[in-house]
Amino acid sequence: MSITGLTKDLQKISTPTMADIVEVRLIDFLKKKAFKAGDALPKEMEMAEALGVSRNVVREGLSRLKMLGLIESRKKRGMVFVNPDILGSFEKILDPLIIDAATIKDIFELRLVLEMGLGKLLFRNKTDKNIAELEKIAKTQNLEDDSFRIKHEIDFHGKLYEITANDTLKRFQKMLLPIFGYVTSKEEKPTRGKTSHLDLVEILKNGTLEEFNKGMEEHLQPHFDRLNDF
Repeated sequence: MSITGLTKDLQKISTPTMADIVEVRLIDFLKKKAFKAGDALPKEMEMAEALGVSRNVVREGLSRLKMLGLIESRKKRGMVFVNPDILGSFEKILDPLIIDAATIKDIFELRLVLEMGLGKLLFRNKTDKNIAELEKIAKTQNLEDDSFRIKHEIDFHGKLYEITANDTLKRFQKMLLPIFGYVTSKEEKPTRGKTSHLDLVEILKNGTLEEFNKGMEEHLQPHFDRLNDF
């Protein structure tokens, strides 16, 4: 067998770059020293000497931590640790125009799974006011107008996330809107679950958590079914 063929079959072992190693070491350092938001990192030169690398390599490692939202530059203080923005990177890339079909499917499935688990938070935080607002949205449904139908879906499910009072869930839902809109727009005919939006509202008003969970599963089942077509 030729060297070329052997190389192709075995594939070369990738070796981490110095910047890769420094990135990992810096994250380990932040965890080991239990850094809190606002704590200043050592100076670049001090870290370079401690790690035994050049200052440029340290800068590359710090740049990666900035991209992760773990640190930021402060005037007269240098680099400081900050509360990481765990969703920041996702917000920049969650666009169906730059994501492949397999990833869109995965993300859409994630959204469906999240909505299957909203029940406890909804029952804990529901009020007469937000249920009335949800019911008003549900009554505006029009399955014949595609653009209006998609807006209605977004408004209704967005209101469910709002009622949870969980800021991370609400933000995540907004991030997923382009994916949700894209997948829904590809439907050849409106997706109609056994349980409608109005049915879900009625269960929230007068039913039990178990009934709501079952209703949400029935409502979302057509979406799960059509994912087989991706």
